[in-house]
Amino acid sequence: MSGATGATAPRRVAVTGIGAVTPIGTGPDALWQGVLANESAVRRIDRFDPNGLPSQLAAQVDDFDAADFVDRKRARRLDRFSQLAVAASRMAITDCCLSRADHSDGRTGVWMGSALGGVAFGEEQHAAYIRRGPRAVAPTLATAIFGGAGASNVAIDLGIRGPAIGNANSCASGATAIGQAFHAVRSGIVDVALAGGAEAPLAPLTVGAFAMIGVLSRRNDDPRTASRPFDVDRDGFVIAEGAAVLVLEEWSHAERRDARILAEVAGFGASVDGYHLTAPLPSGEAAGAAITTALQDAGVSPEEIGYVNAHASATVLNEIAEAKALHLALGEHAARVPVSGTKGLHGHALGATGAIEAAIAVMALDRGLLPGTCNLARLDPRCELNVLAEPMAARPAAALSTSFGFGGMNAALVLRAIA
Repeated sequence: MSGATGATAPRRVAVTGIGAVTPIGTGPDALWQGVLANESAVRRIDRFDPNGLPSQLAAQVDDFDAADFVDRKRARRLDRFSQLAVAASRMAITDCCLSRADHSDGRTGVWMGSALGGVAFGEEQHAAYIRRGPRAVAPTLATAIFGGAGASNVAIDLGIRGPAIGNANSCASGATAIGQAFHAVRSGIVDVALAGGAEAPLAPLTVGAFAMIGVLSRRNDDPRTASRPFDVDRDGFVIAEGAAVLVLEEWSHAERRDARILAEVAGFGASVDGYHLTAPLPSGEAAGAAITTALQDAGVSPEEIGYVNAHASATVLNEIAEAKALHLALGEHAARVPVSGTKGLHGHALGATGAIEAAIAVMALDRGLLPGTCNLARLDPRCELNVLAEPMAARPAAALSTSFGFGGMNAALVLRAIA
């Protein structure tokens, strides 16, 4: 690092573990198998009766039982979003072979993003209140729905005493959590961080609210092809649930315990459009600035990026604005670099999606295979990007993962492969 004489170089940050609960697989290996299958998990909602809603589709996690990760009594005290956060964190800790004793000294922290927190549980409890009055409301309601509950419950479950930070930066929440955790490890605030996102939004009012503003796909007659990132016929995103957590570890800390290093988090950038609550800034300028900041933070040139895991929500406006952002930040290289959008597989789990996609990007670098873009039949020519329809074998030196959300929230992560 340049600067005054005696200045020390910033600490490097390794990714040493992954935990995931997603519609295409639970656990890192199952998630990766879901990526390789390149088949959508979207189907008609069966958590509630969706009749009457313009969009009746979701990507659900149907094989999750919180009691597989915590005892049943504690599981009942957590709403689903916190259950997902705790489960993904436990899997990540197991994946990187850390024990409880390794993170009880105040040098481990938690950064967890969620756009909506426990809103679906709140919706359920409101219905109980209307039917049967206050006595029908769960006593855990007040502590279950706030946005920081995920981070707090992870810390309680794992005995973590360092910082525990929850953010609600809409669909950029998971990526923002990873970026903030990365900076905390790099700067020496903590040595280990659990960072990611969790979302459980599948409830009638919540899904209906997104449908009312016209951002959800209405391809109800063909669920499997409803989520169509970058496709010219895309008509909106498919709402989903899920969680993903990365273990970020200071490099020498990981080396001392002979940890397996999957990739390196090298840079983070964030910005806000300052334009509209639901529509992206058409020029892509602010999103492009977030990408440029991440590249500068990593000390990586645009030409060194060998893969982009795009936000690619499959809304009509997003991909065009995102393509412009990539062209602004990467220049001529934007038209050549392989790009994929994986929401065609796992849907859009709002604040969790950036973490799920960062986990996929880490595994792509580690395993030498770039994901495809499920349901891409005809690339929107306005994007002018090299979008992969099918998985492609490649070992790029660095990857970019982007997340853009309501409110104009933008986040970008730069990841490096391990040589």
